[in-house]
Amino acid sequence: MTATLAPYACNPAHSRGRHYRQDESAMRTPFQRDRDRIIHCSAFRRLKEKTQVFVAHEGDYYRTRLTHSLEVAQIARTLARALKVDEDLAEATALAHDLGHPPFGHSGEDALASLMEGYGGFDHNAQTLRVVTQLEKRYPQFDGLNLAWETLEGVVKHNGPLLAPGEDGAKLPWAIRAYEDWQGLELDHWTSIEAQIAALSDDIAYNNHDIDDGLRSGLLSVEQLMDVPLVGDVFRTCQARYPGLTGDVLIHEAVREMIGLMVSDVLSETRRRIEESGIDSQASVRAQGDAIVAFSGDMTERLAGLRRFLYANMYLHYKVKRAKEKGKRIVRDLFTGFLDDPGLLPTEFHPETDGARGRQTARTVCDYIAGMTDRFAVSEHRKLFHVEGWG
Repeated sequence: MTATLAPYACNPAHSRGRHYRQDESAMRTPFQRDRDRIIHCSAFRRLKEKTQVFVAHEGDYYRTRLTHSLEVAQIARTLARALKVDEDLAEATALAHDLGHPPFGHSGEDALASLMEGYGGFDHNAQTLRVVTQLEKRYPQFDGLNLAWETLEGVVKHNGPLLAPGEDGAKLPWAIRAYEDWQGLELDHWTSIEAQIAALSDDIAYNNHDIDDGLRSGLLSVEQLMDVPLVGDVFRTCQARYPGLTGDVLIHEAVREMIGLMVSDVLSETRRRIEESGIDSQASVRAQGDAIVAFSGDMTERLAGLRRFLYANMYLHYKVKRAKEKGKRIVRDLFTGFLDDPGLLPTEFHPETDGARGRQTARTVCDYIAGMTDRFAVSEHRKLFHVEGWG
């Protein structure tokens, strides 16, 4: 496969390696091995019951963080193959990008970020780095997954540089600052094309599956979507191509068509940028002043209109907001209870605490809650705070 890679791709034969030295596999490239380590880790399995938009227990059909990550990975492989870059690195980055998400989606993240003010903060990207470098306990030689440098870089920087050139890292999340002191990830540079592909694949996946889930939940209707940029045109095209088509098959066909349009747009715009920039190496990709992998200006404008529609009609729908508020309350209650009395934590966490309301206790509590599924968080909350039937 490496013989067909473009000169600006990440070639696994020239990886910068792992923090802990290991003999590489005779059967897999470093990036294939990283992908496999991610798939087999505990944090990846827990994504199956973590909220994407709809709380996981509300229905088996709706996307969870796991199904979302799989859809992102599938799109990333398609884009990477078409652009002749390393598919395995793009896939590994896509599969890992949400490992640090807490239960209850962004509402859970917002709650933890607020609660961790004064204790080093919380950010799901930084938590993902913490998961893959420290929290996973699977190997006798080291904590974490010991991923290749390029995979870690993609996890941390897939949405772009975290620092301006020459800027110090004071504003960075605590977990990223701590890791940067240990092994630098060039936080003021763009990341690889493979990681940029994972980031755009994330956008493509959630824009489309949120429409799908919104329609199937009844919060959105096809009629509402007819005036939405891009989406309305696609539904009209599908209905004209297949007169009388309605229901789930219409939704599936329209979503499939939209994914294809977005993927084609990214490929066209990215190829244009590659040609105009003259990039010819990984280093030249990282030295660019802007992303190489991107939507066109027209698609960016249309997607902005779609996002405005989704916020107004789905993300801010009272049913979604009620579920988010429940999630926030559960996270707040658990955090406060464990922080005030770390003895309530499972025994294995006790050595990682430094007393009630201590800084290390806060981080340990944060790690514990961030690793929970929606279902487990609800169960822990019930065990601690539900007292009906006593006495």
